[in-house]
Amino acid sequence: MNTIDLTPLYRNSIGFDRLASMLDNALRGDTGTGGYPPYNIEAKGENQYMITIAVAGFEESELDIQIEKSVLTVRGKKSEDDSERKYLYQGIAARAFERKFNLAEHVEVTDAELRNGLLNIYLVKEIPEAMKPRSIAIKTNERVLEHKDK
Repeated sequence: MNTIDLTPLYRNSIGFDRLASMLDNALRGDTGTGGYPPYNIEAKGENQYMITIAVAGFEESELDIQIEKSVLTVRGKKSEDDSERKYLYQGIAARAFERKFNLAEHVEVTDAELRNGLLNIYLVKEIPEAMKPRSIAIKTNERVLEHKDK
């Protein structure tokens, strides 16, 4: 497996400690669930996003959405009530899944809805006022001379 040397980045960047592990995970790929379930990530505006996951056959109670340490995790697990059914052919996947999404700093989940077999998760990036660009005034070291009238 290839590795990336991030030493040049660390020379002049502060606070990107998680970057190496995120890149490493991305290079390894999400092999745990393959391509199941399929999903889309969509930009809805300048700072608004939506993740849509195809969860056909799952009820709301069988889905779980959690955020921990800037990682959004979506899990699905079917209940065991299908034991009475006798399938001649079962082409609709109903296996358990787990999908993880790394969230950038200041990205928050605002809402989630299940509609027509699609789980939509809405996110927004809200940059705090203290983090927004601002101008800094530059002062000079001029001495103020006192003039005495004679």
